[in-house]
Amino acid sequence: MSTFPLPDILLDGRVVIMTGGDRGLGFSMATAMAKRGARLVIASVDAEGCVRAAEELNQIAGSGHALAVTTDILDLEQCRNTVKQAVQEFGRCDVLYNNARRLMRGPGLPPQGNSLPFFETDPDIYRQTVEVNVIGTFFMARAAVEHFRQAGSGKIINVSTSRRNFSGPRNSPYGVTKAAVESETLIWARDLDGTGITVNAVLPGGSADADPNRPKDPSKVLLPVDIMDPLAVWLASEKSDSANGCRFVGKLWNPELDPDAAAEGAREEPVFMEQQAPATN
Repeated sequence: MSTFPLPDILLDGRVVIMTGGDRGLGFSMATAMAKRGARLVIASVDAEGCVRAAEELNQIAGSGHALAVTTDILDLEQCRNTVKQAVQEFGRCDVLYNNARRLMRGPGLPPQGNSLPFFETDPDIYRQTVEVNVIGTFFMARAAVEHFRQAGSGKIINVSTSRRNFSGPRNSPYGVTKAAVESETLIWARDLDGTGITVNAVLPGGSADADPNRPKDPSKVLLPVDIMDPLAVWLASEKSDSANGCRFVGKLWNPELDPDAAAEGAREEPVFMEQQAPATN
């Protein structure tokens, strides 16, 4: 059940790729955009999860709204195939949500997850997390931009995390990878400035109730899984065309405001704000 009302924005004709869209925050954002008329490509390494999510979206929003494409984001050719499938099925591709990531907890991790001092973290888990969250995000963005540059427009939205995870204890490797994603967001936004392609980051603004592997702690209040849904709709729309290199926080969205004002209120200064030096060869 939705916690927040979605903004009165139509996404008819928009085609959105949602990586990791078969569950959690990704599925919630995908559902919100499908309800507003977008066509969704659900991309995940979990083939059964992809199909299940696409079928559920088609039941919610109507037949033909969602396509399942099994995708390992560590394989650039699979990423390119996902974009290709979007264009072949829906005639276009407008938006990429880089939501797929190696979480703090999950299969193959110890009971406490990978929230350990860095000197106790399994080196293989560290490597896998960096590969999926940093390189996989790059591969998927690279594949999308190859199409976006031909089309002359496109949007990339990278899912990030709260600032405290960049420096707090026991947040390596996850916090390290999300700091890298913040850097990717800003660098790519500048690389693409003036091309009609934008790159922004979005995050919940706290721990969200989206991880089934999270130990239940009755003393901890989690943000609802749909905390980013209103921003997901706004960012996928033409209303966000002027936003580039920005960071948006789901919990700061005020549904009482006009969508543009609500988005501005949810915008937070990017993590890295040093003055950009002139480019040199």
